[in-house]
Amino acid sequence: VQLVESGGGSVQAGGSLRLSCAAPARIFSSHAMGWYRAAPGKVRELVAAIMSLGVAPYYLDSVEGRFTISRDNAENTLHLQMNSLKPEDTANYYCVASPSLSLLHAYAFHYSGQGTQVTVSS
Repeated sequence: VQLVESGGGSVQAGGSLRLSCAAPARIFSSHAMGWYRAAPGKVRELVAAIMSLGVAPYYLDSVEGRFTISRDNAENTLHLQMNSLKPEDTANYYCVASPSLSLLHAYAFHYSGQGTQVTVSS
């Protein structure tokens, strides 16, 4: 397992969660990284992504202004701060990495974690 997620859980609508993804330094330093989510009966979505240099973050329209993606270069860890959570954010969230942001958008993931469940109740 190359990418290890943590931080999922159950919260009420309006609450917050912070997801983390630990990666080997050789992957973290050279790859664009992101989070995608998958839920039964729904199309999978790339929620947020960020380049290896930590610039130009991408956000899915429905999470813009609520979620923040960040990189901790000292710890080789990717974070996703999720605020103002909504029931429709309920999904399994996966940390992913690819050599470029465009590959992440194409769902061409070179590395993926096991996923962490986020459940938001109304």
